[in-house]
Amino acid sequence: MNLTRTAYGTWNGGRYMHFGEPLDEARFERCLRHAYDAGIRTFMTADTYGSGAADEALGRALAGVPRDSYCLVGLIGHDFYGAPRDGQKGFPRFTDPRIRQPRDFAAYVRMATEKSLERCRTDHFDCLMLHNPDSIGYTQDSVWEAMARVRDEKLTELLGVAPGPANGFTLDLLLCFERFAPLLDWAMIILNPFEPWPGQMALPAAEKHEISLITRVVDYGGVFHDDVRPSHTFGPRDHRTFRPAGWVEAAHAKLTAIRPIAEKHGLTPLQLACVWNLSQAPVKSVIPTLIQEAAQTNGVTAKSMESKIDELAALPEVKLTADEIAQITAIGNNKGCMALKGGSPVYTGEPAPDQWGLTNDLLDIATRWNIEPTRDLTCTHRAA
Repeated sequence: MNLTRTAYGTWNGGRYMHFGEPLDEARFERCLRHAYDAGIRTFMTADTYGSGAADEALGRALAGVPRDSYCLVGLIGHDFYGAPRDGQKGFPRFTDPRIRQPRDFAAYVRMATEKSLERCRTDHFDCLMLHNPDSIGYTQDSVWEAMARVRDEKLTELLGVAPGPANGFTLDLLLCFERFAPLLDWAMIILNPFEPWPGQMALPAAEKHEISLITRVVDYGGVFHDDVRPSHTFGPRDHRTFRPAGWVEAAHAKLTAIRPIAEKHGLTPLQLACVWNLSQAPVKSVIPTLIQEAAQTNGVTAKSMESKIDELAALPEVKLTADEIAQITAIGNNKGCMALKGGSPVYTGEPAPDQWGLTNDLLDIATRWNIEPTRDLTCTHRAA
């Protein structure tokens, strides 16, 4: 089964990520099943979330559901099986030369895939994605030969790449598309009406190479759920506190500007964000983050996780006009508002797991796609 227009990730509800009010285990699993019962048919899980606990929760939640009635997407890439955790940076990528050489990649990928499938209580993924690759993951034949092998062994039907965890990786993704397009069915990027940059820069290459895109952070940190308003109070560990001061206020002003378009089409703000994303030619699926905010923050009553699931599941087949798409894009323009990860014209030093300098290969791919790194991939201002 291929990915559907709407998808649900096991990071939702904050149990394995730091945002909002984390759901307890029972409610977390009920929400997973509620998503299925509401009509969502694509579920994504990453093996590193809770060191396998998210996989297990998904397996329990969907126990008894016919396997051919939903699409299961797995993410592998972080080695939590034997490598030590690097503090807040998390577990290393399995491609880290300090823990593994290319000749051992295939054995790791098969092991990680089989263990994740066992926890999910199934014998195959519909799509398996390389999760948060380092520079080796984007470029090396040995990595994608290992991924292709598990596909050939029927542990997955489709393959994909999922950059992250932060925003960026534009040139790296384009290079990966160019080198491994015959193997790649899907890629996941950050994209929403208030963050068209840099994600939109990958769209032409995805379309050229016939790679479908699933977009995350469609909700823009919860703003499109319409219960994050100016002066919203975030918890001390909430990862949204890393955004620049004033980002909620600026986003709320933009939301006010585009709200008439949502109302014209009978859409909620979240649904408008989803429809805008799906209006981009290679985008075939959306997977917003669903957040249970504190019950009431500064007088704004939070929506329940269950109602947000229902809202996503009820996404109608609406088409925006070209003028509406352009208007929203112009209002949301965020070019240069943050430092990007991945291959960077401003990074110096030894490659880190999520950032590195520009290689000749990356400079060549930039030229082929008319990207000027110092102009198009650098932080030039703070978000207003």
